[in-house]
Formats: sequence, C-alpha cells, structure tokens
Amino acid sequence: MTSMKTLILGGVRSGKSRLAERLATESQLPVTYIATATIEDEEMRERIASHRMRRPDHWRIIEEPVELAAVLSQRADSKRCLLVDCLTLWLTNLLTHPNISRFDIERSAFVKVLPGLTGRLILVSNETNMGIIPMGELSRRYCDEAGKLHQEIAQHCDQVVLTAAGLPLMLKGEHV
Repeated sequence: MTSMKTLILGGVRSGKSRLAERLATESQLPVTYIATATIEDEEMRERIASHRMRRPDHWRIIEEPVELAAVLSQRADSKRCLLVDCLTLWLTNLLTHPNISRFDIERSAFVKVLPGLTGRLILVSNETNMGIIPMGELSRRYCDEAGKLHQEIAQHCDQVVLTAAGLPLMLKGEHV
C-alpha cells in the first residue's frame, strides 16, 4: 500500500472515533495516533481519558494541537497507519491561537502536505454544518472554516464516511 486516505465525518458522539480506531486496527500496520485535543476543563479531561482507555497500548501516541502538517510529514510512511483525531479540535486550536497568523500558516501547510502523504491515513472531524447558523462571529467562522476544510480534504481522500448513530454512510469510495 502506498497511500490510502479516509476522512470520517460525524456529529458529536456519532461513532466516528470508534470507526477510525477499528479501521486503524484492521490496517494491520503499526498505528500512530495523533491527538489534537487540549485539556481546558474537566469535561474535556474525561473525554480524553475515555479515548485513551480505548486505544491499544502498542499504538504510538503524539499529542500535537497545532503543527499537524509537520507531524504528518515526519511520520507518514507506506508501512504505517496515521490516525488524526480530530481536525475540528485542531481548527479550534488554530482559531484561538494567540498568534493569529498561525491559522493561515498551519492550515495551508496541512492542505499542501496532504496529497503527498503515503501510507494509511485516517482523519476524524466533526461535521458542524447540518444545523442552524450560529449567532457568534467566532462560531460562524469555525463552521465556515470546517466546511471549507472538509471539502478540500475530501478531494484528496479515497474514502469519505459520514457517521450517525454509530453507523457509517459512504460518501466516497468503497464500503468500510
């Protein structure tokens, strides 16, 4: 396998992370799990703990909330599976970063590096644009940026899956 890219979208608690973890395991490749979440409150601490408990001990874990493109460039390999969970948390980290130029720099780097990555790549992201338009400026920008990013990524992925109620719906590619 030289390259297989999958984008898994879904709402909160839709089953997207579990699906991604299953696909990573089924790849039978060494897995590097790239976590983008940061612990900002007790609820997020509990979510992260739940994810950690589900992951196999032999998976390599990299916690990188901002410089995703650099990590992917360094770790992508035809004999490895990279699982990124999650892109919308990464977007949040960029949108709220103290250095406002980091958003454009890191997003551009990610979109540029994505097509050339080799190996098995599984990207998890929240689909935020299936409801009402948020009232706050930052919330609207977040939804807009997530939607634009998902459209760009989908063009470079072999599979795009939407999850709901723990069930995968194939939007692009072969069934998972």
